[in-house]
Amino acid sequence: MSDDFMLDTDDLERRMDGAMANLRTEFASLRTGRASASMLEPVMVDAYGSMTPINQVGTVNVPEPRMVTVNVWDKGLVSKVEKAIRESGLGINPQLNGTIIMLPIPELNEERRRELTKVAGQYAEHARVSIRNVRRDGMDQIKKAKADGMSEDDQKLWEGEVQEITDRYIKSIDELLDTKQGEIMQV
Repeated sequence: MSDDFMLDTDDLERRMDGAMANLRTEFASLRTGRASASMLEPVMVDAYGSMTPINQVGTVNVPEPRMVTVNVWDKGLVSKVEKAIRESGLGINPQLNGTIIMLPIPELNEERRRELTKVAGQYAEHARVSIRNVRRDGMDQIKKAKADGMSEDDQKLWEGEVQEITDRYIKSIDELLDTKQGEIMQV
């Protein structure tokens, strides 16, 4: 009976990959002083009675290194898109030009750069917590199998496997964080 236990490490890795993908998305939304279309991904617009991602109401372009433009398809939504950008907390002041909303990306001052590195650190910590929760789920499965008659050697083997996967993902998070903080602090 105890020999039948197989921990689904692929499932654990898939769930940890999800946490990593979420972290990459959050990092992409952080301003680094350079224009990026991905910085508008978290912005939702109240369009047609529901909250809609900004890229579904207009075309997001980066014509210059310090400028993002949103070409809104429906003239009636221009003011709603502008309002959504203002209220998004990105710290960008939209400028209207017909159906095109221009978003000049200002230089980041030292204080704002430090704030953004702290935010990046918080995002990374949330990802670490998610990874640890997946680890805990795996360890709980192993403990349950131990209670059902798994040998102690098998238990140690599986726990080592789960810990190895966890350590690999935590290291990857730390590397991503270092890279992102370096981008933010670069003048």
